[in-house]
Amino acid sequence: MNLASIPSPSTGVIELGPIPLRGYAFCIIIGVFVAVWFGNKRWIARGGKAGTVADIAVWAVPFGLVGGRLYHVITDYQLYFSEGENWVDAFKIWEGGLGIWGAIAFGAVGAWIGCRRRGIPLPAWADALAPGIAFAQAIGRWGNWFNQELYGKPTDLPWAVEISEGANRVAGTYHPTFLYESLWCIGVALLVIWADRRFTLGHGRAFALYVAAYCAGRAWIEYMRVDEAHHVLGLRLNVWTAIIVFVLAVVYIVVSAKLRPGREEIVEPDRDTTPGKDADAKDAEQDADAKKDPLIKDEPGESGKDLTAESTEEAAEKG
Repeated sequence: MNLASIPSPSTGVIELGPIPLRGYAFCIIIGVFVAVWFGNKRWIARGGKAGTVADIAVWAVPFGLVGGRLYHVITDYQLYFSEGENWVDAFKIWEGGLGIWGAIAFGAVGAWIGCRRRGIPLPAWADALAPGIAFAQAIGRWGNWFNQELYGKPTDLPWAVEISEGANRVAGTYHPTFLYESLWCIGVALLVIWADRRFTLGHGRAFALYVAAYCAGRAWIEYMRVDEAHHVLGLRLNVWTAIIVFVLAVVYIVVSAKLRPGREEIVEPDRDTTPGKDADAKDAEQDADAKKDPLIKDEPGESGKDLTAESTEEAAEKG
């Protein structure tokens, strides 16, 4: 018998007149805003300009949403393409189902495009945004609470989450793995902030630390979950993904520290003036220098005198 537990909302949708406000989508949106806001503060502290993080996020966020949904649909294809299922549901992103691995991978592609357009190194931008992404994940995980999904094994612990009877779920109290991951992500964000200040991380190492730390937690949290998933050699697919990505992130930190120690001195070049304006400004500066320099200043009438003297000499020689 449970003396205490975390109740789940009776519905994941709040109707605001004709507009349905879905808890899952609301958590994702708030998370994105927090990531951009905090990333902007860190970018400015590193010498960047205000607003640059948001400009690049315009590219990264849509790519991330597409990538996250694709990863989920591909790895859980049976939910949408098995007999009796409706494949159209694969597009209903508001009902839940975003894979963080696909979101980060595709989001990085979008960020690369945005950074390239601004002449900014992607690793520097990723370092600034890293803890903000972790905070965003911590907020976004509460969307699973609204949808009553991604919980763990049954338990009678006082912080167990109550799950009601529904499609593909049995009423009871379970480990709130969404809460575990939310708290873990907050810890990851704080770790990255501390390590970044302590060791002056740069060239993508702050982001790699975030990835490695997140994967370390995701592996054991994923192992607790009871929702349907594909298994490889007895382990859930996402556990293997976390292990592989963790190793890659650690290797990147070690190799990068040897090849490119320290942090970028300049993270964002000055691009306030356009090429045409730069050329005009350069010409104006040269004209001003010419007027100030007596060596290149033409005296009135001297050019005419020189030409006259030269013509007289030539005439005398011919005569």
